[in-house]
Amino acid sequence: MRFIAFVALALTALVAYAQAYPSRPVKLVVPFAPGGSADLVGRLLAQHLSDALGQPVVVENKGGASGMIGNEYVAKSAPDGYTLTVGTLGPFAVNASLYEKQPYDHIHDFAPITLTGLSSHILVAHPSVPVHDVNELIALAKAKPGQLTFASSGTGNATHLTFELFKARAGIDIVHVPYKGGGPAMADLVGGQVLFSFASMASAVPFVRSGRLRAIAVSGTERSPLFPDVPTVAQSGLPGFASEDWQGILAPAKTPPEIVGKLNGEIARILALPEVKARLAAAGFDAKTSTPEWFAQFIQAETVKWAKLLKGIGIKAQ
Repeated sequence: MRFIAFVALALTALVAYAQAYPSRPVKLVVPFAPGGSADLVGRLLAQHLSDALGQPVVVENKGGASGMIGNEYVAKSAPDGYTLTVGTLGPFAVNASLYEKQPYDHIHDFAPITLTGLSSHILVAHPSVPVHDVNELIALAKAKPGQLTFASSGTGNATHLTFELFKARAGIDIVHVPYKGGGPAMADLVGGQVLFSFASMASAVPFVRSGRLRAIAVSGTERSPLFPDVPTVAQSGLPGFASEDWQGILAPAKTPPEIVGKLNGEIARILALPEVKARLAAAGFDAKTSTPEWFAQFIQAETVKWAKLLKGIGIKAQ
């Protein structure tokens, strides 16, 4: 009876703790530099979560090491719901296969809260390059092996892997130049220091529309509503090609389930708001949510899928 009473008391305390949460500001880490899609989604969520939770939700960009610096910080933070991260394909599915060692276990050191959405990438070129479609790009790369460059927002990031898959399928050699986020990558691409990128829609849209970058193709299975005249890679000469990025929110492992549940509910409500969905859609991001359990299984499945794919291509971090 004493044990039952103790358990009941502990559960009551947990529920009370969750109901009081948050009683101080919450930190949302974006493990990349400002300007990319993870930063966009993180800041939009933080704005609305601040109103919903009654406490400031502060975004902190902690870029570097393909997202591992920021995520290590979160993994080693107290599991109290006051430190969260924007999880993406690279750090939460790919890095385990790219790197010999990570400073955390991306499966066991985090508590998944919810998926937040999916997005295709857009293949863009600096206007100085005489390339207007996929076949022209492939032809140029074959004529100049190892002389062209492509930018990514970090080794192992979806922008990197999408281009590596493209290179493998096309049989071409283009030099990879990794950056610490979508913003810095776009700055050098627009400046002509690098020539190509499979950029996030959020990073590329303003530059494509202003004519400072040329859109070649999109990476997903369907054309983007943002650029209906831009074909998919599969439609442009590489049948069957498809690659999409995803994002979600996670907390440190052992975060109380009541807090995880509260955050899950609020984020799902926010991402269902018409104005939020429209803002994200304008950046090429398809908002979707999930249960914490589904998101955990999804991360494990993505880890296995990309491990097989990377082994077949033979990609390792330099």
